[in-house]
Amino acid sequence: MDLKLSGKTALVTGSTAGIGLAIAERLAAEGVEVVITGRSQAKLDEAAAQVAKSGKVTAVLADPGTAEGAATLIGAVPATDILVNNLGIYEAKAFSDITDADWHRFFEINVVSGARLARHYFPRMLENNWGRIIFIASESALVIPAEMVHYGMTKTAQLAISRGLAEQTRGTGVTVNSVLPGPTRSEGIADFIRSVVENKDAGEAEREAEFFAKLRPLSLIRRLIDADEIATMVTYLASPLSAATNGAALRAEGGILPTIA
Repeated sequence: MDLKLSGKTALVTGSTAGIGLAIAERLAAEGVEVVITGRSQAKLDEAAAQVAKSGKVTAVLADPGTAEGAATLIGAVPATDILVNNLGIYEAKAFSDITDADWHRFFEINVVSGARLARHYFPRMLENNWGRIIFIASESALVIPAEMVHYGMTKTAQLAISRGLAEQTRGTGVTVNSVLPGPTRSEGIADFIRSVVENKDAGEAEREAEFFAKLRPLSLIRRLIDADEIATMVTYLASPLSAATNGAALRAEGGILPTIA
């Protein structure tokens, strides 16, 4: 299927590994000129080489999780057709142990980073009468995990921003949507699962099985999602073919969320 993305430009944050890197690769393969971002030059160079196998890529060393980093990124990339707000962090932590600094750090990186970039690119998309903004949220936005309430809070906030921006696109060619991945195979996921399961000395497969049995029992697929499975949905959303999908929170979470959520 031709997604009619050839010649478009895209900015994907948090794109040196995991979901962000998979999205960048998918978009590049569809003929999109992709900008990836990261905080480590070595990881950025490695990711750029990987994406370059699929198509055109530019790498920008910048951290939109800070105001200074966002300004650097916007200076390097003043306009884009597609903005994928993927940058985010997570950790398991008991609610009583979440400090004020933790709350501020998670909100700044997971929420404000995307708001900063949307504040710049969204008006320009409206002026051009075409654009796509996609927030990579999580099923945790709707089913808040007890082991990381602060993370769930940020993902719910992303849905609010996404829908609020979509309300301002009426009658235009701009759409704003969110994607809700479930637990996805990426850097750090093995350490995260080990930190929350009881049998920490078990093999990786056994720990993953315990995680889904005890902490994500509603999952229908009972496995970690591959990053490319998320990237496929995001690439479609970024395309002109998805024009009728706007203001939506699309699920790619393996069936964790009940139908009415």
